[in-house]
Amino acid sequence: MAAPGAGAPCRLVQYVVVRSDLVHQLSWPLGAVITQACHAATAAIHLHYGDPDTQRYLEELDSMHKAPDEAALSGLSDSLTQAGISHKLWIEQPENIPTCLALKPYPKETVQPLMKKFKLFK
Repeated sequence: MAAPGAGAPCRLVQYVVVRSDLVHQLSWPLGAVITQACHAATAAIHLHYGDPDTQRYLEELDSMHKAPDEAALSGLSDSLTQAGISHKLWIEQPENIPTCLALKPYPKETVQPLMKKFKLFK
């Protein structure tokens, strides 16, 4: 019997990391925070539209995570950049506030180790 997943394409995910302090400490309405996540996800897809993983991902869909605050979000962005992981840090204008980031779609095993410390958004 073949190993599970043998011959099947890997599972793709797009992580969207949202700052939880926007709601819990800065009192942003949840709808505004979700809007930020949508902006970042759309931008990441647009910036990497021609990527084969992005095209495959657009035939599927999954995953949303949150960061506790601006420092954690900025630190994650720096770590992703250092690791060569394509992403979009969404900065709300005109306030110039980093609110969330979205990765281009990647095989889950490629990016999960970088994202595992962030909790699912609830």
